Amino acid sequence: MSQLTGIIPPLPTAFDREEKLLPEKIKSNIQILSRFDLSGFLILGSNGELVMLTHKEKIIAYEAAREAIGKEYLMLAGTGGQSTLETIELTKQAAKAGADAALVLNPYYYKGQMTKEAIVKHYFDVADASSIPVIVYNMPANTAMDMDAGTILALSQHPNITGVKDSGGNLTKMGMILRDVKEDFSFLAGSAGFLLPALSMGASGGILALANIAPSQCADIFTSFMKGDAERAKRIQHQMIPVNTAVTRQWGVPALKAAMDYLGLYGGPARRPLLELEESKRMELTKLLDSNNVKLK
Repeated sequence: MSQLTGIIPPLPTAFDREEKLLPEKIKSNIQILSRFDLSGFLILGSNGELVMLTHKEKIIAYEAAREAIGKEYLMLAGTGGQSTLETIELTKQAAKAGADAALVLNPYYYKGQMTKEAIVKHYFDVADASSIPVIVYNMPANTAMDMDAGTILALSQHPNITGVKDSGGNLTKMGMILRDVKEDFSFLAGSAGFLLPALSMGASGGILALANIAPSQCADIFTSFMKGDAERAKRIQHQMIPVNTAVTRQWGVPALKAAMDYLGLYGGPARRPLLELEESKRMELTKLLDSNNVKLK
């Protein structure tokens, strides 16, 4: 797999009202989003509620996604577990299902003992055991751990660790990594809220929750920047910041799924203990989508 570039949506996982997994809805969402200028899809990232699924459900979700994702698109699979053994097993299952690469969130439950040495050994052991490339996932909002530049640079030395998705948004750290990392290592912005700044620092693309509901705008930021049209990229970036905030930091997965329902995709409920978006917030969200011309056209 060559360097990851472009825009990749982290797909929410479809459940019915009884919280039963709906593989066909996962497939239909992929089919709709495949009309847009995307590079691939991530199944079972944070927005895919990876931690809410059983091991069997994770395999079913991987297989459903691969069936729907065309060969012209990459399939990334979230496989991070709390133990190295669990992560290795899940990464093998993702590879067997046809994933092109594994996105691995670092273990965080025993965060006090997750030293740089422990983190590096964990990722190296996973990468050694994996037949597909491994992408490091730094998500401090969920793990309460923020891997520093030195740790990510150390991880990048492994030949089967080919990139990082960074959701922290620390531009200074991005610059330190991108200044010193090997040329073919992919740095992917983890939020559309800082996509353009990340691209300006040298990022090669983004894995963006917003790309599930505003794929055109996310792709336009990327392509405009790559074509040298900084003003257009900046204009779209500014427009999308409040929409992105609503479906990430402010209201999270339930809001993203509510937005998908409103726009004609299948969002459905999140799994408990995540609560359904309140009606007043749902109305505020739909007004925000309308006022910023967010639609799947």
